[in-house]
Amino acid sequence: MGIAYKNQSIQDWITQQWVIVFGKKIDKTEHNWLLGPFGDTNGIGQKFIKQLAEKEHLLIDNKKKDKGLIESIDQLNLTTNELNALSPDVIDFYQNTSNYDLRLKAKWNPLFKGFGILVRIFFSKRIQQLNVPIQQVKDASELTSEIIQLLDSKTNDIKRTVWLRTFKSTDQIVYSGVYETCTIPSGKTCIKAIFPLPNGNATVILTPKIGKKGELILDSAGQKIGDSGFYFLLKDSKGQLWAKFIKSFKDKLVVRSVDDSITATQTLTLWNLRVLKFEYNIKKTTYNTTYKPYGLRA
Repeated sequence: MGIAYKNQSIQDWITQQWVIVFGKKIDKTEHNWLLGPFGDTNGIGQKFIKQLAEKEHLLIDNKKKDKGLIESIDQLNLTTNELNALSPDVIDFYQNTSNYDLRLKAKWNPLFKGFGILVRIFFSKRIQQLNVPIQQVKDASELTSEIIQLLDSKTNDIKRTVWLRTFKSTDQIVYSGVYETCTIPSGKTCIKAIFPLPNGNATVILTPKIGKKGELILDSAGQKIGDSGFYFLLKDSKGQLWAKFIKSFKDKLVVRSVDDSITATQTLTLWNLRVLKFEYNIKKTTYNTTYKPYGLRA
């Protein structure tokens, strides 16, 4: 059995050892579709972006406008009928995410609120990741929505896309994730969101489909490793890779266009019970000339 790295916080060691004990070994070649960047033990948050650029010999693009979670909607390999049915506004949001402002409301299921508090105390503040509001957010809170692209130094091709979301009022990071597409073993193209953690990551793989009103529905409703779903990945003290598929945890995101405005509803469930519901209001913004791009910050 593998052993997690010893020189790290005890709570990180315990959770990583849990993945090793209850997860399975994975192979880089066979599970390449699942792999993504891992975090270091000395903090995630904004440090991770510079660390990733240095580790993979990439350049941080300082351009603010016209940057998306994906370069083209064609990367999702939707059928012609699906593409024709998908809202043009939703397409523009995914291809030009940096041109939009977000406002967030959050609603916890009281049964799981205590779990959220524990995650925040033991992990979120320390590693600057997954800072989900604990109190019910009734009035929408403004978020920054920054797309940071890491480029090949020779070709300028986009190699990594990071979506950094922070509360404007506190500058506290809510999520810092790497976004890309992947093809799961069934041959289906999915969106993959990778949230770096110490010596590993939490990865959510979401299958896209188009709703009756042109909305984009992203669902992590798989049943086993190889399907869409929620995964913990890590590297143990000997460099062996491990993965734990969390079958009971589901993430469903619905992005729609209504009356010239984009809204998104994200529902997280555990054992078929709603844990947390996010509601996003998404609007196009104008370019702020006083904005200081990530790569130019002190």
